[in-house]
Amino acid sequence: MKTIFRTVFYLRSNYTNREGLSPVMIRIYLNNERLSLGSTGISVDPKQWDGIKNRLKGRTTEILQTNQQLDNIQAGLQNIFRRLEISEDISLEMIKSHYLGKKEQTETILTLFEKHNNDMKSQIGVGVAPATLQKYENCKRHFSNFIKSKYGRTDLKLSEVTPIVIHDFRIYLLTTKKCMPNTTTKILKFFKTIILFGRKNGFLTHDPFREIRFHLEPVDRGFLTDNEIKTIMQKEMVTPRLELVRDIFIFSCFTGLAYIDVANLTEDHIVELDGKQWIMTKRQKTKIATNIILLDIPKMIIEKYASVRKDGKLLPILSNQKMNSYLKEIADVCKINKNLTYHCARHTFATMSISKGVPIETVSKMLGHQRIQTTQIYARITNKKLEADMLALSSKLDKFTDSMNINP
Repeated sequence: MKTIFRTVFYLRSNYTNREGLSPVMIRIYLNNERLSLGSTGISVDPKQWDGIKNRLKGRTTEILQTNQQLDNIQAGLQNIFRRLEISEDISLEMIKSHYLGKKEQTETILTLFEKHNNDMKSQIGVGVAPATLQKYENCKRHFSNFIKSKYGRTDLKLSEVTPIVIHDFRIYLLTTKKCMPNTTTKILKFFKTIILFGRKNGFLTHDPFREIRFHLEPVDRGFLTDNEIKTIMQKEMVTPRLELVRDIFIFSCFTGLAYIDVANLTEDHIVELDGKQWIMTKRQKTKIATNIILLDIPKMIIEKYASVRKDGKLLPILSNQKMNSYLKEIADVCKINKNLTYHCARHTFATMSISKGVPIETVSKMLGHQRIQTTQIYARITNKKLEADMLALSSKLDKFTDSMNINP
């Protein structure tokens, strides 16, 4: 299909300056899409404007000069379109970027990374979490080290980022860096976001990820059984450090809260309704409300550490890295042969809730998930729950058995 491009000038009719002049604005069209480019920098008398021809009416020298300026702008945009037309990925944003002169500012992949990450950095606290920025910084570091190792270069031009470069980057992550397949895939997804950012803003005219498909391998998300939870709870820890980590881990096993949400808990998040205490907060990751009734065990843990609260936080939690490190010690002490991490507590809560008959829709709300499919990934239907369901089914089918005349 032939690509149709056109430029339209119009007046910002709701505004006039002190001289009574209105700014002339630009809008560009690509097939059925349109995009505003802002002001031309030209202001005119609204009474002299021809809304059909998109030019000034009259033949005075000043009017002719103004119309010539508009003709030049239109011709310039048409030239940009013709240069980019050979690219299958041409877009209005790309034309806008070239028109505004942004193309020259970002010519290499690492400068594109830098622009993207600096934009994210400016949004921390207003929609972007520091941990998210760190993931993009890690991706940039991996790619920078890769091109030094593979090509002996400190950077690559955007035009040099091809599918084979992405292929080599993937192999580098799997072999040299010894990343797990899923970790490698996640890093490549962050890299793809950088490429998409470049394409949307007109820095790239090609998509090196076009024929690349991502696939995450199924992961066994570990959880603890009732007996393993009891073992950890009843085990006498040899140091106060391990006792603290154990207690906060158990707190999450009975609330389902992720590490960062436990770290952010304050007294304001404990709300009493109809004589029952609830934890009412929002997940930092998704900003979705999560309401969980405060059971006796997590309530006892909160009371245990009430005297050592700092900065209004309910629990004196350590860094996530230290928590996970000490949980490995706790697993050894308790002879639990599982990869015990803090997030395992969240999986345990989901599994334990479902196995005890809590509907998955309720568990999904307690976990603060956006989609119930996410809950289905976390939760485990244990053998105990399967057995209970089958026994319930058996009792319902007994009437059919009684009515059948089957002799052995």
